[in-house]
Amino acid sequence: MRTGKIFIIAEAGVNHNGDLETARKMVDAAADAVADAVKFQTFRAESMVIRNASKADYQKTATGEIGSQQAMLKELELDIAAHKDLIARCAERNIEFLSSPFDAESIDMLVDLGLRTFKIPSGEINNLPYLRKLGGLKKKIILSTGMSEMTEIGDALDILTKEGTRREDITVLHCSTAYPAPHEEANLRAMAAMKKEFNVLVGYSDHTPGMEAAIAAAALGASVIEKHFTLDKSMPGPDHKASLSPEELKAMVKAVRNTEKALGDGVKRPLPCELKNKPVVRKSIVAMKDITEGDLFSEDNITTKRPALGINPMEWDSIMGKTAKRDFSKDELIEL
Repeated sequence: MRTGKIFIIAEAGVNHNGDLETARKMVDAAADAVADAVKFQTFRAESMVIRNASKADYQKTATGEIGSQQAMLKELELDIAAHKDLIARCAERNIEFLSSPFDAESIDMLVDLGLRTFKIPSGEINNLPYLRKLGGLKKKIILSTGMSEMTEIGDALDILTKEGTRREDITVLHCSTAYPAPHEEANLRAMAAMKKEFNVLVGYSDHTPGMEAAIAAAALGASVIEKHFTLDKSMPGPDHKASLSPEELKAMVKAVRNTEKALGDGVKRPLPCELKNKPVVRKSIVAMKDITEGDLFSEDNITTKRPALGINPMEWDSIMGKTAKRDFSKDELIEL
């Protein structure tokens, strides 16, 4: 599936609303957008949050004030049969299945299902036993860092690597954990700071509206870009309104790929697409007016004009004062 160096994750999250058929359609939408992976969330609500924990403000806005966070999340669980179905669907559509585990039991489930890459959500970055368990798997890890200080990121990396995960197998994603996150708080330059500080691959998990921040992250060197999407922004649920539509997801993937192509290899040289224009838009030394054999070339009788089919204007000083060996008409290319 991979079509570029930037690994693009279409984040389905819980936008399936606990319905397998909706989740299957989300796999199809992500594949149609030519994303590299579609990512879900694996959890048991009872293992993730205490019974009476309140919802986050954005969750209250999206789902109402009534009910606990646990009750809301219970409706969004996917069981092992659903996971197997979605993994099979991903294989059919040639897109990688990913999921973020939120508890130890869910980690074990994903291991049993054969996942090779594990995504650590931002909320687990300070969960020591969780990090130890994942680090000990020695798999590829994508670590989101929303709400984190640099010291917390360093601590998490130390735990993961101490347990056996190679640093080169870890990608650290900058993230602003708000739904949606305002553009003025995206702070994309934090990617460069993390790369310099920790010597790891970096990327961006984007919660801002639209796709501009994701495209900018691609230009700034992100190796992974993750973005939430939904089949319908008007559906009930906590994350739909901060997600892209399928058509917007397609447009984002295309824009990221075009940005990736536009970055090039960093070597400044004439490029194939512009070579044919070089003689058209550059200039040569030409006669400013009619010149008679024996005249001396000077600023009074020569100038520079297109096309670049004669003497390079950088030779101007060496031409000055030399004798014309024949007659030249106005606008004729000068020859020595």
